[in-house]
Amino acid sequence: MSEISIRAEELFTIGSFPVTNSLLLSVLSLFVLIAIALLLHSKLALVPGKLQTIFEVFIEQMLVLMDSVLGSRKLSEKYLPLIATIFLFIVTSNWLGLFPFVGPLGIYHYTEHGKTLVPLFRSPASDLNFTVALGMIAMFGVNFLALLALGVKRHLSKFFTVKNPIFSFVGILEFMSEFVKIISFSFRLFGNVFAGEVLLLIVGFLIPYVVPLPFMFLELFVGFIQAFIFSMLTLVFMAMAVSHEEAH
Repeated sequence: MSEISIRAEELFTIGSFPVTNSLLLSVLSLFVLIAIALLLHSKLALVPGKLQTIFEVFIEQMLVLMDSVLGSRKLSEKYLPLIATIFLFIVTSNWLGLFPFVGPLGIYHYTEHGKTLVPLFRSPASDLNFTVALGMIAMFGVNFLALLALGVKRHLSKFFTVKNPIFSFVGILEFMSEFVKIISFSFRLFGNVFAGEVLLLIVGFLIPYVVPLPFMFLELFVGFIQAFIFSMLTLVFMAMAVSHEEAH
């Protein structure tokens, strides 16, 4: 049985830059999405094939969902790239992290305590560094797009104002909440995915073969739900940030 480690295991270094198993799988997820995008682009047609149909349905349903939050198809189309990219990247990395080759395939590291098997791949979302980085990207994207939509002065006035002491204090709290959102994003995604990996590892070790299958399907569903929640929360924060109502 592989060791359960909260910290992503280092596989090798490139110069002084450590490459972990979670980083390796996140790069693989990126290549998978790029390959699908190139394949889809090469087969675009007026009469869509199966792959094109799947993505057209996905985009249309995503736009309908965004319309219900943003209240405008124009805004939905404008912010679709950020929301859809976050969803597709998380769900792809979550599902790749459940493939059979992820756990058993690894390399041995020799230490003073003996040799240990380090998995070659690990679900990126089970690495807190990954979820924190993703949360930062999401909130940076939200605030950057809000700056473009409202202008620098109006957007920053939500956080920094001298109208009166109460508004100034509330603005500081709003500014701090942007960092709290990153923490909330990070630990929610990390906790659910890491707990699922631990569950599958323990069940697979105690009762191998058939019994872990229901848990595998459960984790497929959880991986989808976590990607959906992360992207929808980003969408809600986006809707709040680009709102043209008065800040207070």
